[in-house]
Amino acid sequence: MTECSIMLGGERLLLDPAGAVFWPTGSVLAVADLHLEKGSAAACRGQLVPPWDSGVTLARLAALMAAWRPRVLVAVGDSFHDQGGPARLGCDERAAIARMAREVRIVWVSGNHDPAPPDAMPGVAVAEWCEAGLVFRHQARAAAEPGEISGHYHPKARVVTRAGEVVRACFVSDPRRLVLPAFGAYTGGLDVRSPALSAVFPQGGSVHLLGASRLYHFALGAPATAAVPA
Repeated sequence: MTECSIMLGGERLLLDPAGAVFWPTGSVLAVADLHLEKGSAAACRGQLVPPWDSGVTLARLAALMAAWRPRVLVAVGDSFHDQGGPARLGCDERAAIARMAREVRIVWVSGNHDPAPPDAMPGVAVAEWCEAGLVFRHQARAAAEPGEISGHYHPKARVVTRAGEVVRACFVSDPRRLVLPAFGAYTGGLDVRSPALSAVFPQGGSVHLLGASRLYHFALGAPATAAVPA
C-alpha cells in the first residue's frame, strides 16, 4: 500500500489506505471507531446479522500492526459498540487482543459508545491521550489545540469516476486537526459535506479518500470529480 504523508502539530503523520494513521516519531498506530461487538449488540435487539464483525476488524488491525510494527496502539474511542461489548467477545477475539497487548502498549480512549474503561481488557484506559504536542481524543473540539487526532464522525465521501459513483471512507484534515475514518467492519459513515463535519472544518480542509492500495485527495468543498492520487 502507498501511504500519504501530512504534517500536524509539527509532526509528520502517515495515513494508511486501510484507515489508520502512523506517527513515526512516537511509533504510534492509531485507529478509530472499531465498534467491536456491534453485531452481537444488534442480535440482543432481535436483529439477526452475521456475528463475525469483531473477528474481521481485529484481523485487519493485526495485519496493520504487522506492517507498521508500532510501539503503541491507540484506539481513539468507540472501540466497543456498547459497555457490554467486552463481555460478549468470543475466545478467539479475546486471544487476538491479548496477542496485540504482548506486542504493543494499548491505549483505549473513551468514546460516546464506551465512556467507561473496557472490562478485563489489557492496556490503559484514558479520556484522551497526549504525547509530544499531539492529542488523541474521540470527538473533535471546536476550539481544539493544534495537533488533534480524533474519530467519531465516520467520514465518507462520494466521488464520480469513469466507472460510476464511488462511496468510500476517508480521512479529513486541516493544519490543526485530523479526523480518522471508522475502522470497524460494521460501521456506516457521515458524508464529508454534512453540516456536522463542515462545522469541524469551518476554514475548509483536505479529504483523503481510501482506495484499494492508495489514497485519493481533494479539497473539502471541491467537486467530487476533483479527486487525484495522493
